[in-house]
Amino acid sequence: MRYRRAKTKGGTFFFTVVTFRRMRIFTEKSNVDLLRASLKHVIQSHPFKIDAFVLLPDHLHCIWTLPEDNSEFSTRWRLIKTRFTLSCDDQFRQAVFESRKRKKEQAVWQRRFWEHQIRDEHDFQKHVEYIHYNPVHHKYVTFPKSWPYSSFHRYVREGKYESARGMGSKIDFEDRLYGE
Repeated sequence: MRYRRAKTKGGTFFFTVVTFRRMRIFTEKSNVDLLRASLKHVIQSHPFKIDAFVLLPDHLHCIWTLPEDNSEFSTRWRLIKTRFTLSCDDQFRQAVFESRKRKKEQAVWQRRFWEHQIRDEHDFQKHVEYIHYNPVHHKYVTFPKSWPYSSFHRYVREGKYESARGMGSKIDFEDRLYGE
């Protein structure tokens, strides 16, 4: 069976991208900065909008909206992953590469990513909540506002959320739907 990805021009998509063997590479601020720079670089040459985002130690979730005339999110992910990998510290990259030599895979990331095409406003909101609550779900923090690498803070600045959102309430999500 061949996997077929959605190809909707101008579509909005939820993604889960995971590091190889769930290595906790994003506990290092330098790697967080490299990922941020890789995203910015690719956005300049292959534009898209990041609607929501969270970066955890070993994976990330995000929602992108592509330009009206384009459906190539796979190309964008390949460029981001490649740029990040090539920018990593040589010693770090070599150690990871040695463990993956036989598979001929990139040195840092799992080979594929998981995507879901957002169907409507309710689906969008459900996925945004999942993204922003994910650090709490994984028990890294008690409240969404406490996690530094999240678009939650942008939503507060833009007045879409109160900063106390998610405090005092538990939100249950079905993990199997989101590629974790």
